[in-house]
Amino acid sequence: MLSNLNPTQREAVKHLGSPLLVLAGAGSGKTRVITHKLAYLINECGYSPRNIAAITFTNKAANEMRERVGQLLGGRDAKGLILSTFHALGMQILREEAPLLGYKKSFSIFDSADTGKIVSELLGSPDKQEIRAAQSVMSNWKTAFLTPQQAASLAENEGQQRIALLYGRYQETLRAYQSVDFDDLIRLPVELFQTQEEALQRWQHRFRYLLIDEYQDTNDCQYQMMKLLAGDRAAVTVVGDDDQSIYAWRGASIANLQNLQKDYPTLRVIKLEQNYRSSQRILQSANHLIRNNTKLFEKNLWSEHGPGDPVRVFAARDEENEAESVVLRLLAHKFEHRTRFADYAILYRSNHLSRVFEEQLRTHKVPYTVSGGTSFFDHAEIKDLIAYLRLIANPDDDPAFIRASTTPKRGIGNSTLEKLAGHAAARHISLFEAAFEPALAQQLQARQHEDLLTFCNFINRMQARAEREPCNQVMNDLMSAIDYEAWLFDSFEPRQAETKWKNVQDFVGWMNKKSETDEKSMIAMTQLIALLNLLESREQETDAVSLSTLHAAKGLEFGHVFLVGAEEGILPHERSASQEQIEEERRLMYVGITRAQRSLQISYCTRRRRGKEHTACDPSRFIAELPQADIVYAGVVTAGNAPAVTKEQGMDRLARMKAMLGTA
Repeated sequence: MLSNLNPTQREAVKHLGSPLLVLAGAGSGKTRVITHKLAYLINECGYSPRNIAAITFTNKAANEMRERVGQLLGGRDAKGLILSTFHALGMQILREEAPLLGYKKSFSIFDSADTGKIVSELLGSPDKQEIRAAQSVMSNWKTAFLTPQQAASLAENEGQQRIALLYGRYQETLRAYQSVDFDDLIRLPVELFQTQEEALQRWQHRFRYLLIDEYQDTNDCQYQMMKLLAGDRAAVTVVGDDDQSIYAWRGASIANLQNLQKDYPTLRVIKLEQNYRSSQRILQSANHLIRNNTKLFEKNLWSEHGPGDPVRVFAARDEENEAESVVLRLLAHKFEHRTRFADYAILYRSNHLSRVFEEQLRTHKVPYTVSGGTSFFDHAEIKDLIAYLRLIANPDDDPAFIRASTTPKRGIGNSTLEKLAGHAAARHISLFEAAFEPALAQQLQARQHEDLLTFCNFINRMQARAEREPCNQVMNDLMSAIDYEAWLFDSFEPRQAETKWKNVQDFVGWMNKKSETDEKSMIAMTQLIALLNLLESREQETDAVSLSTLHAAKGLEFGHVFLVGAEEGILPHERSASQEQIEEERRLMYVGITRAQRSLQISYCTRRRRGKEHTACDPSRFIAELPQADIVYAGVVTAGNAPAVTKEQGMDRLARMKAMLGTA
């Protein structure tokens, strides 16, 4: 089973005597190591699958590992093996231990849109920027284990004091709804393990071996969770790359690598330095660049793919010239090498840089996908309707109940919901079930109670119909009953309301058409929507150029990469003042370079439009840190920039292109 691994990969798989840190350079086969180690533990070391947990950061990575482990085990049962994200594991722990923390087992998980609504109401403000800022500060406090009281005592100004007060009321509201947010899925299990010794022992006994992927992305909370689960046994392998730690802004702590050495004195470190992705020149550029960072561990990536093309650095006149040059070069390269559009990626530091490239790609009729864009099913108006469908399919879905009962408004306000949530929590039942209990009527005013029952009876009627009537009839009656169109035009500016209503019509049309074609009831269609993330993976299979931020591109690879906007103020970002921030920006550049397999072009503008004016731009300092012998410069002539391509070279290239076109 281990014969297709290189010697260091094999060593990492077989090492079991002490805690292990696998420093896995970009493209060095870390997933192969994790999946083989899982299979090795089960096949060769006698571990039961249910006693192993492999934790990663995305569902996509977890699913990929699950598939690979299944193949390695050759049909042997892996039932019970935990392959999940930190948050999914946290949710599983909370589901089983909820009563110890004062929650019912069917507690609800609120996404950022749900919590944004709570924050908006508590702030008394619809200002999205203010809401996001408050959510971000509270999230950082949670991952640092600060209670609202501690946050208030540490507040340095009036703004922080205000958010600390908001934090306390926010937590009370979540508790009243028997709900948790994303950060609670890690924070609460840690709190549980720190205060309930029995629960801690139960889970330590359950997990005899832990594997942690993308370890450099862990925050303090996740590190504590891992440490508590590992216990004194410390049977743990963590896999990560300090050179790809690019998430400090969302709490990831590179200090966790130092914590490992401090907390586990017997820690073994194994480095994976053979790269299976990129040509040697690309790797030399990456190695050269990252040497400028202070290092915990030295690493030197190498590959057997040969030297490959030189790295090209292109100086553009301005952003239009940069976008046009990139797209024309991409098309010429594709024609010359008979590649697919999907072999190319255009990577940038910030989302706003994509617009001009999208315009050029559309002009030249080049298919493309933009990562990090809003999925159709993530639009607020679609989520509103899905909340109704979820509630009709499953009345015990508390987040759906809260969203549907308050959008559009129907006389069910915060006061009603808090009393309803309190009663539901005391009786350990759902909000929907609690609404029908006689004891609740005594806690509410007659009008509040009447509005609540009117809504719940309406859901009951729709549920009875949803099982037996055609989806389009039920859907159309639901839309008229909630009068969503009128609510949109009352709540938003006309143009925004029209866009949202068009999305709603597209969604309802899709539901009706698909239910008729597949002969599915509305209930079955609702269950189908829950699986719509499968559509995302289908979209990724299309032959299209990838446009992506550097952050979103981590973990991906492409034959040919155009890394654009490599200017001072963009990469590194203008807000990067400290050495730590510059080093993180350098790691971001490193991530971009190591996405490329066969060719890499880095480009920058010599001037860029700011408002109505053009301002001069300096190339990123990181370009000067690349090995100059491997670089070919092109583009406009500027001070410090190598000569542009000569006219003769340009004519020669054009002649070759024409000759190829003639023989195509």
